[in-house]
Amino acid sequence: MTFIEILDKAAKEYGITLTDEQLAQFDKYQELLLEWNQKMNLTALTEPNDVAVKHMIDSLTVYDEEWFKDGMSVVDVGTGAGFPGIPLKIFRPGLKVTLIDSLNKRVKFLEAVVSELGLKDVSCVHARAEEAARQKQYREKFDAAVSRAVARLPILAEYDLPFVKVGGFFAAMKGAKYVEEAEEAAKAVKVLGGSEPVLREVKLPGLDDRRGIVYIRKTKKTPPVYPRKAGTPEKNPIV
Repeated sequence: MTFIEILDKAAKEYGITLTDEQLAQFDKYQELLLEWNQKMNLTALTEPNDVAVKHMIDSLTVYDEEWFKDGMSVVDVGTGAGFPGIPLKIFRPGLKVTLIDSLNKRVKFLEAVVSELGLKDVSCVHARAEEAARQKQYREKFDAAVSRAVARLPILAEYDLPFVKVGGFFAAMKGAKYVEEAEEAAKAVKVLGGSEPVLREVKLPGLDDRRGIVYIRKTKKTPPVYPRKAGTPEKNPIV
């Protein structure tokens, strides 16, 4: 099976339909991912089935039409090789997406993907989350912040919630311990202006592992002291 056939089948099994144009964009994305991966470390997953399911479909599990609206602004914090931000953009072209990563080499890769795929309304930003979230053009400017495989939730909340405007939300993509992480992050979420988390379990086609999405609505402004300077959230999380 070709990558397009594998992805199309997995998407249908998950319950979503991708157009021919979207499948072609995903195909080009995985080609670029594997090509650039030979000269820099972007992913340990290179088998077509793994890339299709564990990267592309997994990224789309964060999407929920109750939370995401067409035209909204989304920041992907610690995007790495573009997950989940680029798959989200391909799937819902109306989203305005900002991809933030601390490694300039990865940002160059993201810029190449955006250009090759002809994606509009996508910005690639080279910055640490703790620094970008203190800048006026990014602080509390987004309808949503998303992150996948970045840090434990008490730490991640401090990275992401400062980007979100009041009324917006933060969505964290988590593994098997997503319920425990949500409990562990309760104090941090409250301090940073978030409300009670909403949890949704997700299942990827052909995989038995447990994973979930944690959605947190922002109800109050984040105190100016957060995020603290680079490195502090990991060393001393709000718990």
